[in-house]
Amino acid sequence: GFALYERLGIHSVKTGYVSDAGGARVSDGKGGWTFAWHESQAMAQHHMRVVEAAAPHKVAINAHEPFKDTGLRRTYPNIISREGARGMEYNAWGNPGNPPEHEVNLVFTRLLAGPMDFTPGVFGMRTRAPDGVATTWAKQLALYIVLYSPIQMAADLLENYDANPGPFKFIETVATDWDKTVVLNGEVGDYVTIARKDRNSDDWFLGSITDEFGRELEVSLGFLEPGRRYKAEIYRDGPNADWKANREDIVIESKEVTSADVMMLRLAAGGGQAIRFAPIGRGRR
Repeated sequence: GFALYERLGIHSVKTGYVSDAGGARVSDGKGGWTFAWHESQAMAQHHMRVVEAAAPHKVAINAHEPFKDTGLRRTYPNIISREGARGMEYNAWGNPGNPPEHEVNLVFTRLLAGPMDFTPGVFGMRTRAPDGVATTWAKQLALYIVLYSPIQMAADLLENYDANPGPFKFIETVATDWDKTVVLNGEVGDYVTIARKDRNSDDWFLGSITDEFGRELEVSLGFLEPGRRYKAEIYRDGPNADWKANREDIVIESKEVTSADVMMLRLAAGGGQAIRFAPIGRGRR
């Protein structure tokens, strides 16, 4: 079990219990099997056994089809993340898939309970779902900032990343462990912009996403350290980007900014923007 994982240097495990509602197969306590809901007593007890068994071996658990976050991760910090809502996978085969406003709603609902393993970072937008992946590429990158999880996935096929090294660079460089979080704006189900500071460097990251409507959002960079210059590496929706018609239209550019600057974020319908702010000069890591 987890002792083997520890010996092999495996530090995290993603568990999953896919089944229809009420279809989780559990022991009946009499040597047989019965079926239960994912949040039944039997499943809650199972999740506890897994977390307790993993903890002594320093193995983190990222549970899909989990029970609700009740704060137990404070007692067992190896509960590093969990799913617990419709993740990116529903865009692969869901009927319907996730609508453009889905991720904005998650910020104000599911994410209030704790980290979520949404599995963003998809560039292959045509799927079995009726609308495919209902976002732009820029929004896919912004989700790494907006939807908090200390463990993140690169959820697409390797060939899609090999073919698109420009946007993939953001996935390679984005942090997952944050020292500070600043919510810059937001309306439930409409839009949200969040900035986070990397715990292991002086870099800041910003993610902004919108629903099915395009919009312009003005944001102050006052969260940056005063008197310091930063290189802003910007991944934004292109002029023709649209979640229905042109999801792959993305512009990658950079410019120098300071905490005194104000940026205008232009988000396409179903779009977003991701920015890395890397310090220039002294103290650069």
